[in-house]
Amino acid sequence: MNTPLPTSPLAWVNGSDAPEKPSLDIGFMALSDCASVVVAATQGFAQQQGLTLNLHRQASWAGLRDRLVSGELDAAHCLYGLVYAVQLGIAGGPARDMAVLMGLNQNAQAINLSASLQRKGVTNPEALARLVHQGGARLTFAQTFPTGTHAMWLYYWLASQGIHPLFDVDSVVVPPAQMVAHLQAGRIDGFCVGEPWAANAVAQHQGFTLATSQSIWPDHPEKVLACARGFVEQYPNSARALIKAILSASRFIEGSLENRRGTAQLLSASGYLDTAVASIEGRLLGDYQDGLGNHWQDAHALRLFDQGRANLPYLSDGMWFMTQFRRWGILREDPDYLGVAQQVQQLDLYREAADALDVPCAQAPMRSSLLIDGSRWDGSDPYGYARSFSLHALDAGAPARVGR
Repeated sequence: MNTPLPTSPLAWVNGSDAPEKPSLDIGFMALSDCASVVVAATQGFAQQQGLTLNLHRQASWAGLRDRLVSGELDAAHCLYGLVYAVQLGIAGGPARDMAVLMGLNQNAQAINLSASLQRKGVTNPEALARLVHQGGARLTFAQTFPTGTHAMWLYYWLASQGIHPLFDVDSVVVPPAQMVAHLQAGRIDGFCVGEPWAANAVAQHQGFTLATSQSIWPDHPEKVLACARGFVEQYPNSARALIKAILSASRFIEGSLENRRGTAQLLSASGYLDTAVASIEGRLLGDYQDGLGNHWQDAHALRLFDQGRANLPYLSDGMWFMTQFRRWGILREDPDYLGVAQQVQQLDLYREAADALDVPCAQAPMRSSLLIDGSRWDGSDPYGYARSFSLHALDAGAPARVGR
């Protein structure tokens, strides 16, 4: 006789590890790096953990932010920097306690320039820097959310080429799936976005990929599984089960080439990315063409699992985004970098889930990385790191807060 598992909050008190809330509303954006969330929800991995995941595609990161903060969404595929901006009260509303349950992926974002710039021969960083500093019409670049990963990669890359991202060019916010249309219409000169939209632009002959995010920081943190801290506190079993479901899905996707190809096919459906499989599959497999005739197999392509290395919520990863908020004047003062990260990153909960699945976990909560400009980030001196760059806006005063 099968006895139903208890699913009320009393289950935690009674010592059961059954999810207190078995049906969860999960937000995602139409991006290739939502793959493990979609696979977990649709291929049985959530059910194995006693969960039903109701997926809700969002039209913009601002909309996802609002629904996550309000509790309309239990958790979401989310920009790393958005979570920390909400935590710090610089995301267009009051500060709210947030949680990063796990990393969803590393790498696989891109900076593209327009076909118009390509025709003018602006096809490398040096040519772009020359054009910007000639003092003609200002170029406009799009990113997806003012404190998000794409804004930070765009700013970091431009600065590494001697272009001040706040003073030398203009920056606007465009939702990911609308990037190609804005480029085609001539409203922007370039963008930083997640796949498949950069590959899609190349396929449609709307410019070319100038740089990948992994060329800025190999194996950089990217999207995370995020929720309000209150969700973890109220439903710890559900949160742990959710991590296990998505971690299992991540491992499955990277289990074989066939699984990756099947995932690309799944994501192409109208309810998810709603675009051609070919635009998704190439860069999902690390097969890059930049639109300039160059073709390569990227050593640091999209990583959804990588034996758990893509999923551990390192404290230093969260801290890095705060250093960049300070660098660019988005934060007026230095936060308690380590203290905030320790509150947001749910390392203990992640380790419990990973251990249950025999997924390896690094013991150190920090990691060391070398970025494109030669700077090394290891989390040891965030105050000094934020002040170590020749191009910055530390004293410029915080810009207007993020709107809708």
